Amino acid sequence: MPTTMRAQRLDTATHELTVTDVPVPRPGPGEVLVEVAYCGICHSDLSLIDGVFPASLPVITQGHEASGTIAALGPGVHGWAVGDRVVPAAGRPDGTCVMCLSARFEECLDLQLMAFAYDGAWAEYTVAQAMGLTRVPDNVPLQQAALLADAVATPYGAVVNTGAVRIGEAVGVWGLGGVGTHVVQLAELVGAAPIIALDVIPETRQRALDLGADLALDSRDPDVVAQIRSATAGLGLDAAFDVVGIPATFTQAQRSLRIGGRVVQVGMSGADLNLGSSMMLGLSRIQVRGHLGYRNADIGTLAKLVSLGRLDLSRSVSEIVSLEDVGEGIRTLREHEGNPVRILVQPGAGG
Repeated sequence: MPTTMRAQRLDTATHELTVTDVPVPRPGPGEVLVEVAYCGICHSDLSLIDGVFPASLPVITQGHEASGTIAALGPGVHGWAVGDRVVPAAGRPDGTCVMCLSARFEECLDLQLMAFAYDGAWAEYTVAQAMGLTRVPDNVPLQQAALLADAVATPYGAVVNTGAVRIGEAVGVWGLGGVGTHVVQLAELVGAAPIIALDVIPETRQRALDLGADLALDSRDPDVVAQIRSATAGLGLDAAFDVVGIPATFTQAQRSLRIGGRVVQVGMSGADLNLGSSMMLGLSRIQVRGHLGYRNADIGTLAKLVSLGRLDLSRSVSEIVSLEDVGEGIRTLREHEGNPVRILVQPGAGG
Protein backbone atom coordinates (compact mmCIF):
# COMPACT_ATOMS: atom_id res chain seq x y z
CA MET A 1 0.00 0.00 0.00
CA PRO A 2 1.22 3.53 -0.73
CA THR A 3 1.56 5.89 2.21
CA THR A 4 0.24 8.97 0.38
CA MET A 5 -2.49 9.62 -2.16
CA ARG A 6 -3.87 12.44 -4.28
CA ALA A 7 -7.06 14.10 -3.11
CA GLN A 8 -9.14 17.09 -4.20
CA ARG A 9 -9.40 19.21 -1.04
CA LEU A 10 -11.83 22.07 -0.38
CA ASP A 11 -10.92 24.98 1.91
CA THR A 12 -14.39 25.77 3.23
CA ALA A 13 -13.37 29.31 4.28
CA THR A 14 -11.94 30.43 0.93
CA HIS A 15 -14.00 27.96 -1.20
CA GLU A 16 -10.81 27.00 -3.08
CA LEU A 17 -10.26 23.50 -4.47
CA THR A 18 -6.74 22.06 -4.63
CA VAL A 19 -5.33 18.66 -5.57
CA THR A 20 -2.75 17.74 -2.97
CA ASP A 21 -0.94 14.74 -1.53
CA VAL A 22 -2.33 13.52 1.79
CA PRO A 23 -1.74 10.39 3.88
CA VAL A 24 -3.69 7.30 2.87
CA PRO A 25 -6.25 6.84 5.68
CA ARG A 26 -6.13 3.70 7.77
CA PRO A 27 -9.34 1.75 8.38
CA GLY A 28 -10.29 1.44 12.02
CA PRO A 29 -12.34 -1.30 13.70
CA GLY A 30 -15.31 -2.26 11.54
CA GLU A 31 -14.01 -0.21 8.59
CA VAL A 32 -12.48 -0.91 5.20
CA LEU A 33 -10.21 1.07 2.90
CA VAL A 34 -11.72 1.48 -0.57
CA GLU A 35 -9.66 2.24 -3.66
CA VAL A 36 -11.95 4.65 -5.46
CA ALA A 37 -12.79 3.85 -9.08
CA TYR A 38 -15.34 6.63 -9.68
CA CYS A 39 -17.16 9.28 -7.70
CA GLY A 40 -19.95 11.59 -8.84
CA ILE A 41 -20.17 15.37 -8.78
CA CYS A 42 -23.49 16.27 -7.15
CA HIS A 43 -25.35 19.57 -6.81
CA SER A 44 -24.93 19.29 -3.05
CA ASP A 45 -21.16 19.39 -3.64
CA LEU A 46 -21.70 22.70 -5.42
CA SER A 47 -23.79 23.93 -2.49
CA LEU A 48 -20.93 23.24 -0.08
CA ILE A 49 -18.43 24.96 -2.38
CA ASP A 50 -20.75 27.98 -2.67
CA GLY A 51 -21.35 28.15 1.07
CA VAL A 52 -25.08 27.40 0.75
CA PHE A 53 -24.65 24.30 2.92
CA PRO A 54 -22.76 24.93 6.17
CA ALA A 55 -19.31 23.36 6.45
CA SER A 56 -18.47 20.95 9.28
CA LEU A 57 -14.70 20.99 8.76
CA PRO A 58 -12.24 23.71 7.69
CA VAL A 59 -10.75 21.50 4.96
CA ILE A 60 -12.47 18.45 3.51
CA THR A 61 -12.37 15.98 0.63
CA GLN A 62 -15.70 16.07 -1.18
CA GLY A 63 -17.52 13.36 -3.13
CA HIS A 64 -20.19 11.01 -1.75
CA GLU A 65 -21.28 8.93 -4.76
CA ALA A 66 -18.47 6.40 -4.96
CA SER A 67 -17.64 2.95 -6.23
CA GLY A 68 -14.42 0.99 -5.99
CA THR A 69 -12.67 -2.08 -4.64
CA ILE A 70 -11.66 -2.96 -1.11
CA ALA A 71 -7.94 -2.34 -0.62
CA ALA A 72 -7.59 -3.21 3.08
CA LEU A 73 -9.69 -4.47 5.99
CA GLY A 74 -9.79 -2.93 9.44
CA PRO A 75 -9.90 -5.02 12.63
CA GLY A 76 -13.05 -7.05 13.18
CA VAL A 77 -14.33 -6.92 9.59
CA HIS A 78 -15.89 -10.19 8.43
CA GLY A 79 -17.63 -11.20 5.22
CA TRP A 80 -15.53 -8.93 3.00
CA ALA A 81 -12.24 -9.47 1.21
CA VAL A 82 -9.61 -7.36 -0.51
CA GLY A 83 -10.65 -6.92 -4.13
CA ASP A 84 -14.41 -6.99 -3.53
CA ARG A 85 -16.29 -4.48 -5.71
CA VAL A 86 -18.36 -2.18 -3.49
CA VAL A 87 -20.40 0.98 -3.12
CA PRO A 88 -19.87 2.74 0.23
CA ALA A 89 -22.86 4.36 1.90
CA ALA A 90 -22.92 8.16 1.64
CA GLY A 91 -23.35 8.54 5.38
CA ARG A 92 -22.76 6.78 8.66
CA PRO A 93 -24.72 6.69 11.92
CA ASP A 94 -23.24 8.50 14.91
CA GLY A 95 -23.59 5.37 17.07
CA THR A 96 -24.61 7.30 20.20
CA CYS A 97 -28.19 8.53 19.65
CA VAL A 98 -31.22 6.70 21.07
CA MET A 99 -31.96 5.11 17.68
CA CYS A 100 -28.43 3.79 17.23
CA LEU A 101 -28.41 2.44 20.77
CA SER A 102 -31.55 0.50 19.80
CA ALA A 103 -29.75 -0.85 16.69
CA ARG A 104 -32.02 1.27 14.45
CA PHE A 105 -29.03 2.71 12.60
CA GLU A 106 -30.94 3.84 9.51
CA GLU A 107 -33.07 6.05 11.75
CA CYS A 108 -30.02 7.74 13.31
CA LEU A 109 -30.91 11.18 14.67
CA ASP A 110 -27.50 12.63 13.83
CA LEU A 111 -26.42 10.90 10.61
CA GLN A 112 -22.91 11.92 9.56
CA LEU A 113 -22.84 12.75 5.85
CA MET A 114 -19.87 11.72 3.72
CA ALA A 115 -17.99 14.69 2.22
CA PHE A 116 -19.61 17.03 4.74
CA ALA A 117 -18.91 15.59 8.21
CA TYR A 118 -15.97 13.42 7.13
CA ASP A 119 -13.72 13.02 4.08
CA GLY A 120 -15.30 11.77 0.89
CA ALA A 121 -14.13 10.11 -2.31
CA TRP A 122 -12.66 12.75 -4.62
CA ALA A 123 -9.47 10.92 -3.73
CA GLU A 124 -7.61 7.76 -4.62
CA TYR A 125 -8.75 6.06 -1.40
CA THR A 126 -11.52 6.53 1.13
CA VAL A 127 -12.48 4.82 4.39
CA ALA A 128 -15.98 3.36 4.82
CA GLN A 129 -17.86 1.42 7.47
CA ALA A 130 -18.15 -2.24 6.51
CA MET A 131 -21.77 -2.30 7.69
CA GLY A 132 -22.63 0.34 5.08
CA LEU A 133 -21.12 -1.40 2.05
CA THR A 134 -23.09 -2.77 -0.89
CA ARG A 135 -21.61 -5.50 -3.06
CA VAL A 136 -21.54 -4.68 -6.79
CA PRO A 137 -22.44 -7.60 -9.11
CA ASP A 138 -19.70 -8.52 -11.57
CA ASN A 139 -21.77 -7.50 -14.60
CA VAL A 140 -22.49 -3.99 -13.30
CA PRO A 141 -19.86 -1.45 -14.47
CA LEU A 142 -18.29 0.50 -11.63
CA GLN A 143 -19.12 3.70 -13.53
CA GLN A 144 -22.82 2.92 -13.16
CA ALA A 145 -22.37 1.58 -9.64
CA ALA A 146 -21.06 4.99 -8.53
CA LEU A 147 -24.41 6.53 -9.48
CA LEU A 148 -26.30 4.30 -7.09
CA ALA A 149 -25.23 5.95 -3.82
CA ASP A 150 -27.33 9.09 -4.33
CA ALA A 151 -28.00 9.99 -7.97
CA VAL A 152 -30.24 6.92 -8.34
CA ALA A 153 -30.88 5.86 -4.73
CA THR A 154 -32.31 9.25 -3.73
CA PRO A 155 -34.86 9.16 -6.59
CA TYR A 156 -35.63 5.53 -5.68
CA GLY A 157 -36.30 6.56 -2.09
CA ALA A 158 -38.47 9.44 -3.29
CA VAL A 159 -40.57 7.30 -5.65
CA VAL A 160 -40.83 4.05 -3.68
CA ASN A 161 -40.58 5.09 -0.02
CA THR A 162 -41.62 8.72 0.42
CA GLY A 163 -43.88 9.00 -2.63
CA ALA A 164 -45.23 5.43 -2.33
CA VAL A 165 -46.11 5.45 -6.04
CA ARG A 166 -48.40 2.62 -7.07
CA ILE A 167 -49.11 1.02 -10.43
CA GLY A 168 -51.34 3.20 -12.60
CA GLU A 169 -50.88 6.41 -10.62
CA ALA A 170 -50.36 9.66 -12.51
CA VAL A 171 -46.97 11.21 -11.75
CA GLY A 172 -45.39 14.56 -12.62
CA VAL A 173 -41.68 15.35 -12.38
CA TRP A 174 -40.44 18.97 -12.29
CA GLY A 175 -36.73 19.30 -13.17
CA LEU A 176 -35.04 16.76 -15.44
CA GLY A 177 -31.40 16.90 -14.44
CA GLY A 178 -29.55 13.99 -12.86
CA VAL A 179 -32.06 13.29 -10.08
CA GLY A 180 -35.21 14.12 -12.07
CA THR A 181 -34.17 11.92 -14.99
CA HIS A 182 -33.88 8.96 -12.63
CA VAL A 183 -37.21 9.81 -10.96
CA VAL A 184 -38.79 9.40 -14.42
CA GLN A 185 -37.07 6.05 -14.98
CA LEU A 186 -38.01 4.69 -11.57
CA ALA A 187 -41.60 5.91 -11.82
CA GLU A 188 -41.83 4.03 -15.13
CA LEU A 189 -40.29 0.96 -13.50
CA VAL A 190 -42.93 0.83 -10.74
CA GLY A 191 -45.76 1.25 -13.26
CA ALA A 192 -46.82 4.91 -12.93
CA ALA A 193 -49.11 6.04 -15.76
CA PRO A 194 -49.06 8.57 -17.18
CA ILE A 195 -45.66 10.08 -16.35
CA ILE A 196 -45.48 13.79 -17.18
CA ALA A 197 -42.03 15.38 -17.30
CA LEU A 198 -41.54 19.14 -17.00
CA ASP A 199 -38.47 21.26 -17.70
CA VAL A 200 -37.49 24.45 -19.49
CA ILE A 201 -34.86 22.77 -21.69
CA PRO A 202 -36.11 20.97 -24.83
CA GLU A 203 -33.22 18.45 -24.84
CA THR A 204 -33.91 17.28 -21.29
CA ARG A 205 -37.61 16.92 -22.09
CA GLN A 206 -36.75 14.72 -25.06
CA ARG A 207 -34.39 12.66 -22.89
CA ALA A 208 -37.22 12.10 -20.42
CA LEU A 209 -39.49 10.88 -23.24
CA ASP A 210 -36.76 8.50 -24.41
CA LEU A 211 -36.45 7.09 -20.88
CA GLY A 212 -40.10 6.46 -20.11
CA ALA A 213 -42.10 9.69 -19.80
CA ASP A 214 -45.44 9.72 -21.63
CA LEU A 215 -45.63 13.50 -22.01
CA ALA A 216 -43.04 16.28 -21.69
CA LEU A 217 -44.08 19.90 -21.11
CA ASP A 218 -42.35 23.26 -20.85
CA SER A 219 -42.94 24.35 -17.28
CA ARG A 220 -42.94 28.01 -18.42
CA ASP A 221 -46.10 27.47 -20.47
CA PRO A 222 -48.94 29.41 -18.77
CA ASP A 223 -51.36 26.59 -19.65
CA VAL A 224 -49.23 23.79 -18.23
CA VAL A 225 -51.58 22.96 -15.33
CA ALA A 226 -54.51 22.70 -17.76
CA GLN A 227 -52.42 20.43 -19.99
CA ILE A 228 -51.65 18.16 -17.03
CA ARG A 229 -55.33 17.93 -16.13
CA SER A 230 -56.21 17.18 -19.74
CA ALA A 231 -53.67 14.35 -19.79
CA THR A 232 -55.14 12.88 -16.58
CA ALA A 233 -58.84 12.89 -17.60
CA GLY A 234 -59.39 16.10 -15.69
CA LEU A 235 -58.32 14.64 -12.35
CA GLY A 236 -54.76 15.86 -11.86
CA LEU A 237 -51.69 14.05 -10.55
CA ASP A 238 -51.58 11.47 -7.81
CA ALA A 239 -47.96 12.38 -7.04
CA ALA A 240 -45.87 15.39 -8.07
CA PHE A 241 -42.10 15.36 -7.59
CA ASP A 242 -40.50 18.80 -7.31
CA VAL A 243 -36.82 18.17 -8.01
CA VAL A 244 -36.03 21.89 -8.38
CA GLY A 245 -37.08 23.26 -5.01
CA ILE A 246 -38.11 26.81 -5.85
CA PRO A 247 -41.49 28.50 -5.27
CA ALA A 248 -42.50 28.45 -8.96
CA THR A 249 -42.08 24.68 -9.38
CA PHE A 250 -43.54 23.86 -5.96
CA THR A 251 -46.66 25.96 -6.58
CA GLN A 252 -47.12 24.51 -10.07
CA ALA A 253 -46.74 20.96 -8.74
CA GLN A 254 -49.22 21.65 -5.95
CA ARG A 255 -51.79 23.13 -8.35
CA SER A 256 -51.48 20.07 -10.61
CA LEU A 257 -52.57 17.57 -7.95
CA ARG A 258 -55.85 15.75 -7.75
CA ILE A 259 -57.90 15.86 -4.54
CA GLY A 260 -55.83 14.02 -1.93
CA GLY A 261 -52.67 14.03 -4.10
CA ARG A 262 -49.17 14.43 -2.73
CA VAL A 263 -46.19 16.66 -3.48
CA VAL A 264 -42.81 15.07 -2.79
CA GLN A 265 -40.22 17.80 -2.25
CA VAL A 266 -36.87 16.47 -3.46
CA GLY A 267 -35.07 19.60 -4.67
CA MET A 268 -33.63 21.92 -2.03
CA SER A 269 -32.95 25.64 -1.99
CA GLY A 270 -33.02 28.42 0.56
CA ALA A 271 -36.36 29.73 -0.73
CA ASP A 272 -39.56 29.77 1.31
CA LEU A 273 -42.46 27.72 -0.06
CA ASN A 274 -46.11 28.76 0.25
CA LEU A 275 -48.87 26.23 0.86
CA GLY A 276 -51.64 28.77 0.36
CA SER A 277 -54.61 29.23 2.67
CA SER A 278 -55.40 26.72 5.38
CA MET A 279 -58.97 26.47 4.02
CA MET A 280 -57.78 25.38 0.56
CA LEU A 281 -55.23 23.02 2.05
CA GLY A 282 -57.94 21.33 4.07
CA LEU A 283 -60.43 21.18 1.22
CA SER A 284 -57.91 19.76 -1.24
CA ARG A 285 -56.59 17.25 1.31
CA ILE A 286 -53.22 17.32 -0.41
CA GLN A 287 -50.08 16.10 1.35
CA VAL A 288 -46.60 17.62 1.24
CA ARG A 289 -43.78 15.16 1.94
CA GLY A 290 -40.18 16.22 2.29
CA HIS A 291 -37.58 13.77 1.02
CA LEU A 292 -33.87 13.30 1.61
CA GLY A 293 -31.58 10.40 0.81
CA TYR A 294 -32.28 6.69 0.89
CA ARG A 295 -31.90 3.49 2.88
CA ASN A 296 -28.69 1.52 2.44
CA ALA A 297 -30.75 -1.50 1.39
CA ASP A 298 -32.02 0.54 -1.57
CA ILE A 299 -28.55 0.49 -3.14
CA GLY A 300 -28.57 -3.30 -3.15
CA THR A 301 -32.02 -3.35 -4.75
CA LEU A 302 -30.87 -0.98 -7.47
CA ALA A 303 -27.67 -2.96 -8.10
CA LYS A 304 -29.84 -6.05 -8.61
CA LEU A 305 -32.13 -4.20 -11.03
CA VAL A 306 -29.16 -3.00 -13.08
CA SER A 307 -27.58 -6.47 -13.03
CA LEU A 308 -30.78 -8.10 -14.33
CA GLY A 309 -31.28 -5.48 -17.03
CA ARG A 310 -34.44 -4.03 -15.47
CA LEU A 311 -32.88 -0.58 -14.98
CA ASP A 312 -30.73 0.94 -17.73
CA LEU A 313 -28.20 3.51 -16.54
CA SER A 314 -26.04 3.40 -19.66
CA ARG A 315 -27.02 6.96 -20.60
CA SER A 316 -26.52 8.40 -17.13
CA VAL A 317 -22.74 8.89 -17.21
CA SER A 318 -22.36 12.10 -19.19
CA GLU A 319 -18.63 12.74 -18.68
CA ILE A 320 -15.63 11.47 -16.73
CA VAL A 321 -12.95 13.86 -15.42
CA SER A 322 -9.71 13.45 -13.50
CA LEU A 323 -9.04 14.91 -10.05
CA GLU A 324 -7.18 17.75 -11.70
CA ASP A 325 -10.23 18.52 -13.86
CA VAL A 326 -12.86 18.53 -11.11
CA GLY A 327 -13.15 22.31 -11.50
CA GLU A 328 -14.10 21.87 -15.15
CA GLY A 329 -16.65 19.22 -14.22
CA ILE A 330 -18.15 21.59 -11.66
CA ARG A 331 -18.36 24.36 -14.27
CA THR A 332 -20.08 22.02 -16.73
CA LEU A 333 -22.63 20.98 -14.13
CA ARG A 334 -23.20 24.52 -12.89
CA GLU A 335 -23.76 25.87 -16.41
CA HIS A 336 -25.78 22.82 -17.54
CA GLU A 337 -23.42 22.50 -20.50
CA GLY A 338 -24.65 19.57 -22.55
CA ASN A 339 -27.40 18.94 -19.96
CA PRO A 340 -25.43 16.29 -18.03
CA VAL A 341 -27.14 13.58 -16.02
CA ARG A 342 -24.06 12.85 -13.93
CA ILE A 343 -20.37 13.75 -14.24
CA LEU A 344 -17.95 11.31 -12.61
CA VAL A 345 -14.50 11.86 -11.16
CA GLN A 346 -11.94 9.11 -11.86
CA PRO A 347 -9.22 9.60 -9.20
CA GLY A 348 -6.85 7.16 -10.88
CA ALA A 349 -6.86 9.17 -14.13
CA GLY A 350 -4.46 11.98 -14.86
CA GLY A 351 -1.86 13.24 -12.42
